[in-house]
Amino acid sequence: MKWIDPWEFSWTFLVLFIGTAVLYLRGTRHRRPSASRQVSFWTGMAMFYFAMHTYFDYYAGHEFFMHRIQQVLLHHLAPLLVIASYPGTVLREGLPVRARAVLRRVQASLPFRAVYALLLNPTFVTLSFVALILVWLIPSMQTLAMLDWRIYRAMNWSMVFSGLAYWWLVLDHRPHPPGRMTAGIRVLSPALTMTPQIVAGAIVTFSRTDLYPIFEICGRAFSMNVLTGQLIGGVIMWVPAAIIESIGGLLALRQWLRLSRSGRLPRRAVVARVVRRAPNAG
Repeated sequence: MKWIDPWEFSWTFLVLFIGTAVLYLRGTRHRRPSASRQVSFWTGMAMFYFAMHTYFDYYAGHEFFMHRIQQVLLHHLAPLLVIASYPGTVLREGLPVRARAVLRRVQASLPFRAVYALLLNPTFVTLSFVALILVWLIPSMQTLAMLDWRIYRAMNWSMVFSGLAYWWLVLDHRPHPPGRMTAGIRVLSPALTMTPQIVAGAIVTFSRTDLYPIFEICGRAFSMNVLTGQLIGGVIMWVPAAIIESIGGLLALRQWLRLSRSGRLPRRAVVARVVRRAPNAG
């Protein structure tokens, strides 16, 4: 039962988790998503809970390779599953009617649109998605996070929000515009973002020195050779993370094909106008 108990209790996480779950359950009464979408949402939510609010967090703070598993869950797999369930409409339906009216007014306000445009700028989101992985891999930054619980939590939350924002853009089912990325860039983006991660994973994997002695200072959870644990952590960054991003790219490709079949890609409209004008030009 100790695996269910949180290593470090967090009211912030618990309130956000329960609030999101309640909204989703309320929303399914009005707009029922498919069974596969519901499974995807709840599986992602369970992974968030497991990685951040169970005893697993203890091992993540005392073994490098367990920490890498936690980061892959928070930054890659759990956000991908939640966003792939397309929960936005369901969560909105879960709000009370008055709250939905307030939300619409807030979304129409200039300050909200300015912040929204900045935080969901495709370039900013994509660069931060990669940068956060690399920054927290710097040994000095890893040491700070392990020695200060506030920085540790900030690290984990930054991975969560970065992952959600990135996959929200990549898995957008709308054409561009109003989607913030073109369909082709959505497919290409995971291939670009996985490259620096693969390189970083390879560097960690083949390193012959202990890059993160902070785990020795904190006390290791397993009696394992230091370099063996580091090698496993590097492989986790290298292979599973790349596989998850490849799956995300394939999901984006499926949306691209769906938009193409339905004739919703803007390029088709442009081509059609050019064809119609061609006889008149002659």
